[in-house]
Amino acid sequence: MQTNQRPHPLTPSEVEASRRKSGSNTLSVKRRKSFIRQFFGNLNDPVIRILLCALTLNLIFSFKGGDPFETVGIGLAVFLATLISTLSEYGSESAFARLSEACSQAVCRVRRQWGGGKVATVTEIPLGEAVVGDIAVLSPGEMIPADGFLLSGELTVDQSAMTGESREVQKTPLSATTTLPDHAAPADPFALFRGCVILGGSGEMLVTRVGDNTFLGEISGEVQEDTRESPLKLRLARLARQISRLGYVAAALVAVVYLLGAFVFDGIGGGILDRAAIIARLCDGRYVWESLFHAMTLGLTVLVVAVPEGLPMMIAVVLSSNIQKMVKDEVLVRKPVGIEAAGSMNILFSDKTGTLTEGKLSVGEITAGDGTVFPDAEAMRVSAPLLHARFCEAATTNTLSVAGVTDGSPTPCALGGNATDRALLGAVLSSNATLDPLPVEWKIPFDSARKFSCALTRRGGQAVLLVKGSPERLLPRVADVYRSDGTRTRADKTAIARRIRTMTDRGERVLLVAEQIGGSLPSRAQAEAGDLGHLRLTLVCILTLSDRLRPEAPEAVATLRRAGIHVVMMTGDNRDTARAIAKECGILGNGVDTVLDSEELSRMSDSRLSESLPRVGVIARALPTDKSRLVRLSQKADLVVGMTGDGINDAPALKRADIGFAMGAGTQVAKDAGDIIIMDNNLRSIARAVLYGRTIFKSIRKFITLQLTMNLCAVGVTMICPFLGVESPVTVVQMLWINLIMDTLGGLAFAGEAPLPSYMEEAPKRRDEPILNRYMVGKIAYLGVFTVSLCLLFLKHPAITSRFRPAEDDIYLLTAFFALFIFASVFNCLNARTDRLKLTAGLGNNRAVVGIMAAVAVIQILFVYLGGSVLRTAPLTASELATTSLLALSVIPAGVLHTYLRRRRGKREGY
Repeated sequence: MQTNQRPHPLTPSEVEASRRKSGSNTLSVKRRKSFIRQFFGNLNDPVIRILLCALTLNLIFSFKGGDPFETVGIGLAVFLATLISTLSEYGSESAFARLSEACSQAVCRVRRQWGGGKVATVTEIPLGEAVVGDIAVLSPGEMIPADGFLLSGELTVDQSAMTGESREVQKTPLSATTTLPDHAAPADPFALFRGCVILGGSGEMLVTRVGDNTFLGEISGEVQEDTRESPLKLRLARLARQISRLGYVAAALVAVVYLLGAFVFDGIGGGILDRAAIIARLCDGRYVWESLFHAMTLGLTVLVVAVPEGLPMMIAVVLSSNIQKMVKDEVLVRKPVGIEAAGSMNILFSDKTGTLTEGKLSVGEITAGDGTVFPDAEAMRVSAPLLHARFCEAATTNTLSVAGVTDGSPTPCALGGNATDRALLGAVLSSNATLDPLPVEWKIPFDSARKFSCALTRRGGQAVLLVKGSPERLLPRVADVYRSDGTRTRADKTAIARRIRTMTDRGERVLLVAEQIGGSLPSRAQAEAGDLGHLRLTLVCILTLSDRLRPEAPEAVATLRRAGIHVVMMTGDNRDTARAIAKECGILGNGVDTVLDSEELSRMSDSRLSESLPRVGVIARALPTDKSRLVRLSQKADLVVGMTGDGINDAPALKRADIGFAMGAGTQVAKDAGDIIIMDNNLRSIARAVLYGRTIFKSIRKFITLQLTMNLCAVGVTMICPFLGVESPVTVVQMLWINLIMDTLGGLAFAGEAPLPSYMEEAPKRRDEPILNRYMVGKIAYLGVFTVSLCLLFLKHPAITSRFRPAEDDIYLLTAFFALFIFASVFNCLNARTDRLKLTAGLGNNRAVVGIMAAVAVIQILFVYLGGSVLRTAPLTASELATTSLLALSVIPAGVLHTYLRRRRGKREGY
């Protein structure tokens, strides 16, 4: 603390000394990873590492006659998957860039001394050149250049970017006897903060903090911090590790078994050779090399088959498809991984203003002096027209607001003035009253020191003073009241005070509207000084002013709570107002009953706060540091954290949270820091985003079920068939075709899955919950084993093989087997897309599945007849094709049987 002394304009030498000591007014930039560096960093993904290993071996084998199609296919999969991931991450770090760009273009005016300190003039300088000790000159419409204190003048400041609250704040000068605090708060009447906008008044401020030391500078540093991995990335990394281990084991097993057959047995499926024959083969260098080469090729094929290389592409397809749908629901997605994180959210820290409420002051109940209560101005117009006329005169005369239209809307609205003026004029407009303001001789606008506004007018040739202000300021001067019928009577101040106390206990802001006709009226100079003289006011009415709850907010809160999401309201309001709003929208109740303010929060240790968090429903007088702390502690408890916000002060918490919901009407910095932008500022849209996120995660699980069922089948067939005398049941080119068509078209099919309301009745998934759950593993194993058995029977059972034309290389049977594999995959798609007994459940909401799978079948039939030597196919007869299709169709009743048996055992687990 230091005693406040009147500062003087700085000289050039003092400016340089201050800059050396306290730094410049620019914001520091942390070095960001280049695109190339991020690209190569993403090559460390577990799935990508497997594919890179396979690609390296393929390149080696290509010099020895390997298949170039496979090498090109793997290389393309690696490049596209890494590129998509890098583009998504690289474009998400623009919050600080937006701050820096805005600051670099802004200018400010400061008072400095020139000519050896003899001349002090106002100079316009770039914002970044302001220093500690400067005296900045402020005018309406300008942005405050740095943190500091008001020295002279009076200002109305919009601090919503800092505090998130829409209420304008009055700033008054720091008196000569006041001490300067080390850290000022937005509530301090003399404190000014960089980035806030001056709405009215003028004055001069002393700059006390610049650059990174300002409130805005601290925030800019926080939005550049790295955030933790999204739940989806965490789960995919775990899945990749699981699949890679299985793939490596399967590849090694196949290679070892083949080498045993090549050196120890008399070919695949033959008897054991004698010792001399084994030694002879081991001594034959050419045979050893060819056997090793074939074993490695076979193992590599199994590895490539086991890895779902199309998974990153499929996820990109699912995310992008749902992003387009979400736009219709007023949800704009900036970071695709944020959608899935929304579905996994356990706790949501929500702003009150503009999210749960309408974000603007409105007139609520209107109470006449005799205690008659009207729910709104329209009801007063109908029931008490004379009293309504008095109210309209006050609202349209004692105001700085005017009626007008905006954004091309024909409906008039209140423009200009402060929030209270706009609320009262808005109430008049909503009651369809005729606007007929009285002529004004002079008016004094509201001031936080005076706590009232007034206007001198004339009604019927008689002077009338219209006054509106706080109860504590005006009630002592009330002598009479207007009844609801418009007549006057003596005031019962005790009854009026009791009614006012009831209103304030409900957390409402109360305003008195009064007037005095004739008598001893104060002069303009007296009114400006806050002196109301010897007024004996007649009370027109008592108003409640509040930021009304959105009509849909209670339903949205109830939906989120049913979905297992803990909603915590954070607001700058006092605890009584905050508690009232929270009760009204349903946040408090069912075990959530704790209301804390910022001071109480600061006194609680991290461990105690973490223990109390499940019961906390409201944080009143919330500061930006409170929001970031709560996000950090929630994440430490392994919760998936959502945060809503619209101001600069919300940016750090939006960035740190697992899913940041920025409001469409908020600051650009908040939008850049968030993952998802809620265009209509509505909590209901957040509930829709959660539903989409859960739908996406289920779609990913469905695709993985299909993909791994196919991969298990391919690996099983590749491993077993050589021991049955079929060395290459599926060629590498055929396998690439299978992966290509099923990854892309299969991804599109599952991307169209409709969001079902029943998903919002489920508990959120844990952040570390694996993608593969017990239901999926059981289904994959069952369908995979069934399909492998079907394939083996198809290749070796005489009752089936006899239905195909014989050929020296079994080309017709192998062609049919290739078609069987594709057709079985198509029908398994129906098995994979639902966990219900009825396979067609919800199919009407995603008809694309049928169309896409039919297209896959048609393309496969064309390839049977046109594939030739590239795909190792030959034209089949109608009978052969029908036999293949009917056998593939058997996977559908097999899938239904699996679901039925699970239900019989009482198992209800699904996706």
